[in-house]
Amino acid sequence: MQVIDLEELKSRGVLWQGQRGTLAPERVLATGWGVLDELLGGGWPRAALIEVLSEAHQGLALWLPLLARLSADPRWLVWVAPPYLPYAPALAARGVRVERVLLVRDVASPQALWAVEQALKSGACGLVLAWPESLPGASLQTAQLRRLQLAAEQGDCPGVLFRPLRAAAQGSPATLRLRLRPAPLGLEVEILKRRGGWGGTSCIVPIPSAGDPLQA
Repeated sequence: MQVIDLEELKSRGVLWQGQRGTLAPERVLATGWGVLDELLGGGWPRAALIEVLSEAHQGLALWLPLLARLSADPRWLVWVAPPYLPYAPALAARGVRVERVLLVRDVASPQALWAVEQALKSGACGLVLAWPESLPGASLQTAQLRRLQLAAEQGDCPGVLFRPLRAAAQGSPATLRLRLRPAPLGLEVEILKRRGGWGGTSCIVPIPSAGDPLQA
């Protein structure tokens, strides 16, 4: 029986060993949720397009700890086409300085995507949150997603797109894609795609699935 030296095969480059994806500390932003940081290999990726897929526009609550931290910095926090008006007292109660929030509403889909791209690549924004498919007739194409990914890299700014579950069937150049589902003890977060890491893993974040501070 022949003995195979796995270390030798790896050193020769003919055997690849999968590893848990972990980003360099300076390339991530801590989520504020320990279980989610562990799932993501350290936190939210910087300079990246992130897609959050769910029913009923869920998921904003995942970003509240980061919003609170970033609102202490001089860069803007931009919200584009949220389906409801943000409820300022709820944001303030979670530590978000609402005077650092810029809101873009009442625009058509092309203008919304233009605003997202410009904000991402401007270098003046710390985080861009967008709900482009909440607008009538909106449908994102792969080329548009690629432009947003490049803009996020150019401006060193994470861009978050809140999208419907049906978008999971569409290919995407986004660095990270997550699917959210309500769970008895919080919100289930499943990785559909992660650059440099495995998909298919999930965790339960202990927040109410309807805990987003939005007001109709």
